[in-house]
Amino acid sequence: RTLGLILFFQSGRPLGTGIRLGLGLRMNRTKGDEEEYWNSSKFKAFTFDDEDDELSQLKESKRAVNSLRDFVDDDDDDDLERVSWTGEPVGSISWSIKETAGNSGSTHEGREQLKSRNSFSSYAQLPKPTSTYSLSSFFRGRTRPGSFQSLSDALSDTPAKSYAPELGRPKGEYRDYSNDWSPSDTVRRLRKGKVCSLERFRSLQDKLQLLEEAVSMHDGNVITAVLIFLKRTLSKEILFRELEVRQIALRHLIHFLKEIGDQKLLLDLFRFLDRTEELALSHYREHLNIQDADKRKEFLKTCIGLPFSAEDSAHIQDHYTLLERQIIIEANDCHLESAGQTEIFRKHPRKASILNMPLVTTLFYSCFYHYTEAEGTFSSPVNLKKTFKIPDKQYVLTALAARAKLRAWNDVDALFTTKNWLGYTKKRAPIGFHRVVEILHKNNAPVQILQEYVNLVEDVDTKLNLATKFKCHDVVIDTCRDLKDRQQLLAYRSKVDKGSAEEEKIDALLSSSQIRWKN
Repeated sequence: RTLGLILFFQSGRPLGTGIRLGLGLRMNRTKGDEEEYWNSSKFKAFTFDDEDDELSQLKESKRAVNSLRDFVDDDDDDDLERVSWTGEPVGSISWSIKETAGNSGSTHEGREQLKSRNSFSSYAQLPKPTSTYSLSSFFRGRTRPGSFQSLSDALSDTPAKSYAPELGRPKGEYRDYSNDWSPSDTVRRLRKGKVCSLERFRSLQDKLQLLEEAVSMHDGNVITAVLIFLKRTLSKEILFRELEVRQIALRHLIHFLKEIGDQKLLLDLFRFLDRTEELALSHYREHLNIQDADKRKEFLKTCIGLPFSAEDSAHIQDHYTLLERQIIIEANDCHLESAGQTEIFRKHPRKASILNMPLVTTLFYSCFYHYTEAEGTFSSPVNLKKTFKIPDKQYVLTALAARAKLRAWNDVDALFTTKNWLGYTKKRAPIGFHRVVEILHKNNAPVQILQEYVNLVEDVDTKLNLATKFKCHDVVIDTCRDLKDRQQLLAYRSKVDKGSAEEEKIDALLSSSQIRWKN
């Protein structure tokens, strides 16, 4: 039947004629011709004698095509379907089979062409153009125009497309990773920022020579890089012993250990070098890592007996005493604030804890909440001043800021009032009354308070500048009168309000005949 259909389409005869002709030819054939006919068929039936891996090749080809299609990025052809010369979509099963068969079945082509000559078909098969897409091109690179990227191109992180095969690197570039660099060459390359391995320097002599080359280069980054390598590859004893006679490298290592916070190795280094004071300071610095106040206090207590200098020992003792006071004040104030029976805590609730605060902050806190307490209490400002030997200037400046913030002007006045041995009172400011005026104005003090302290400024020019700046009109008018400066008084008259008491006072002074003006 198949032969009859073929002859029908080739000769154009009716179907019945083709069938009769085909049956006639089939009846006239011998048994040998029958076997040759079936063996020469271009359609090959499945047998177990075929190659075992043919089916696995087909499946592997299909999986490779489907997986590699995700890596191919072609912005211009994303919406188009790729087809081969036969019109079949690229990536389909039939395309994969034909491509694989075209590569792996080349040994059967001669046999099939020979047998096709004996077939009863009246046409010769034309050579089919090969597809521009090939599985081998995915793994061997781009060999034909229009093919996909190679696997290395598809998996690369470079966004740009490269249609040329990757060229090999010059042999000179591989010297960066070779083991033929001398210590001086290695140091020079490190200074230029190039990559080179230090692992080839295995002996102690080579490592020390590398360190000496780095030191002679006078580049801190290179010295630090070599020290990190030596720190990792040498024992502490050998490293400390060799650095003891190399002071430049030793200073770099100490600075590096401080930067990275390796306190344990730093303490071992100071202990080896017998630097007791630096050892004590490094141990004291560890208190910064302790957050709990009670634990920090106990740690500071252990630091008191360390071999500090006389000045540092006093600071360590003050630090421990201050933290001990802060713990007591904090516990007491937390109780008073929660009870709600103290007026100062009701009007001005605390914004933060006093623990671990500096001495000046603690003094300001004490002047703000505990200014009137007796000297015998831990929270008294006077007690803090005497215990920690706070200078008068610092104490007055801090107490003024605290009391002015509360607008306690009587406390401010008492802060600067002193009595002599005869009982006379006098105002005195260790920080200068010009700073007192600035602090009072910053805390919105009334004009009367400002004028009182502006008048206490001794320098006339400073007094006039402050009085003009803070609009203390009476002070400016009286000062110009005392200076008998008519022109300055006339100039200031334009700065006061029209019809105000200050303007009337200026007019009265200008028209007075008892003042002998100098201009």
